[in-house]
Amino acid sequence: MMLTWFARDDTPVLVGSRVTLRAPRAHDFQAWQSLRKSSRAFLKPFEPRWTEADLARSVYRERLRRGHQEALSGTDFTFFIFFDDSGVERLAGGVTLSNIRRRAAQFATLGYWMGEPYAGRGLMTEAVGLVVAHAFDGLLLHRLHAAFLPHNMASRRVLEKNGFQEEGYAENYLQIDGKWADHVLFGLTRERYETVIKQARR
Repeated sequence: MMLTWFARDDTPVLVGSRVTLRAPRAHDFQAWQSLRKSSRAFLKPFEPRWTEADLARSVYRERLRRGHQEALSGTDFTFFIFFDDSGVERLAGGVTLSNIRRRAAQFATLGYWMGEPYAGRGLMTEAVGLVVAHAFDGLLLHRLHAAFLPHNMASRRVLEKNGFQEEGYAENYLQIDGKWADHVLFGLTRERYETVIKQARR
């Protein structure tokens, strides 16, 4: 069991101007637990229901084990978002690329969360931009999907700034805080990424 804490992880390290993204590690447990606990009221309206028991070390250990396996198989990648706060590395949130499909599909689903103290600073916009670049330039995917609650304007802005476009509306799409909730569906194709986003960043 202990070997899973040190197992090889194929999740890359992505470095931006203000944030660094990498796979969760064993020594991140306290920072993750503290941030999730302190941000619970802030995150509760936007996430599936969870309790204090979900912040246990055993649960975190299982997350690491599952994350290592998924990264090795190439189906999911979990990133923690860190930023330099006056020389101190702070955990700010997380981004996931999940449900990666190959062959004729070549797509993945993007998800993310941000701790309350770090919301509104533009950190998530940069973090999503790094993951988007990796998805298209590193993983060679053709499409990314994302969804958010209709009233979550902060999430809409993050996606729009990274080139995503609204593609639809899904009734009772995901279970959020114990209830099925409608979501706005956004998407980004390789064609749009290369002609609009990538060109603008040069």
